[in-house]
Amino acid sequence: MAESSFRPTSFQPTIVALVCTYCTYTAADAAGSARMQYAATVRVVKYACTGKVEVRHILAAFEAGADCVMVSGCEVGDCHFLEGNLRAKERVDYAKGLLDEIGLSGRRLEMFHVGASDAPGWVRAVEEMTARAKELGANPLRGRLASEHMNALADLDLAVA
Repeated sequence: MAESSFRPTSFQPTIVALVCTYCTYTAADAAGSARMQYAATVRVVKYACTGKVEVRHILAAFEAGADCVMVSGCEVGDCHFLEGNLRAKERVDYAKGLLDEIGLSGRRLEMFHVGASDAPGWVRAVEEMTARAKELGANPLRGRLASEHMNALADLDLAVA
């Protein structure tokens, strides 16, 4: 019998968004206040600056079962901490390579630059990652490691608070 490539349409991805407080978080808050419609697939972890996002935080989100991770900071040249968003971009690129090496796919991770007044940009970024997560399917680590790391995201929230 041939193996089917059928994926259930009920799959709802889990996306972890590591965002800066000054720009992207403000844009996400504005999108919510304006009642803009977008998928409720994102769990937001707020940082003072995305320059504080470490590769281990990204990998911990995948270990906890996230299907995709998005890092979103200030627009290029507009970081409140000068170059934090550029450091975050370097770390995201490095982590993408690691994900490719272990067979998880670097496409599960993306860096966005969303300004504080760009609520529609936040909505587009969430929709893009949701579509990508649905295309890639569930994180293969979800069943195996997620049970071991049930509190990893909560620990990450505490670590950056």
